[in-house]
Amino acid sequence: MNICILDNDILDGPMAASYSSFAALFVRLFERVGAQWTFTAFQTPLGHYPDSFDTFDAIVLTGSRADAFSDAPWVVELRKRVTQLLQARKKMLGVCFGHQLVALCMGAPVTRAPQGLGEGRMAYTWHRPDLPYCAQRTEIALLASHQDQVLELPTGASLVASSAFCPVAAFTVDQHVLCIQPHPEFTTDISAYLLDECRALLGEDKYHQSMASLALGHEGEQFARMVMAFLEQDATPCA
Repeated sequence: MNICILDNDILDGPMAASYSSFAALFVRLFERVGAQWTFTAFQTPLGHYPDSFDTFDAIVLTGSRADAFSDAPWVVELRKRVTQLLQARKKMLGVCFGHQLVALCMGAPVTRAPQGLGEGRMAYTWHRPDLPYCAQRTEIALLASHQDQVLELPTGASLVASSAFCPVAAFTVDQHVLCIQPHPEFTTDISAYLLDECRALLGEDKYHQSMASLALGHEGEQFARMVMAFLEQDATPCA
């Protein structure tokens, strides 16, 4: 498959030095689980897009420090592009900011989470045993980092995962869109770095609880295998 990654942030400092980009994290994740895909990344904050999405089999929308509901010109342009991709029923994976942006383009409310920051390892109830590799699944644990949330399931979407903290943690739209709030591409080192960055905002109790949660492990690679099967089902490679 030919995959377009719309990279919605430009990393800096230690994150850039260690991980290069959000796009690179996704490439590493899917390569670790055996994806035989070709990846091309475009930095949307710089206005970079492919000349046409027609040559791509699926689109990955990464996370971002920006708000999906921002009026920044590049975010407005990205929402326009995603709306067009939804109308074309293009296969898409949206993660964190990407998850929120797809939901917003579908008419669902997205705003600052009244529950506050979500950081560290979080567990979610799994509602879709029909999805690939999920027949026995009732829960999933992934690494999260977000202050915004999708407040209501978009019309026409099916709930995939939820928790008391994040009621709309993942959803699908038919067989072509899969969106999730936490970060399957993250490593525990990345989560630990982000926890240190927002320690003051979290407060000491939540900081230490979230940091301790990282030792429990996460299921990013298991989720990635499911994403591979979801995106590849009934896929006809683009020319």
